[in-house]
Amino acid sequence: MSRQPYRSELGMISDVLQVAKESGRQGTIITTIARRANLSHYAATDKCQKLIDFGLMEAKSDKRSTFFVITEKGIHFFEELQRFTESMQAIRVRY
Repeated sequence: MSRQPYRSELGMISDVLQVAKESGRQGTIITTIARRANLSHYAATDKCQKLIDFGLMEAKSDKRSTFFVITEKGIHFFEELQRFTESMQAIRVRY
């Protein structure tokens, strides 16, 4: 019998987007995303890459670090996802 994951993939994506949104236009480094979204460094990197591939986040580098920034498309997606989540919780459906 397999264990159910603590969070769905969508839940983890939502957490990453929330951290990026809270960080504003200056963005944040992967370590902060991993810590605040409660993900391993590898998992946070994987989720950020998926979000970049879909245009929901951007990676910006300076001489020392890479900063992850949510895009306008990402903000819109996150807000729609929050509305969806609230609707699912209201009718007691686990996604």
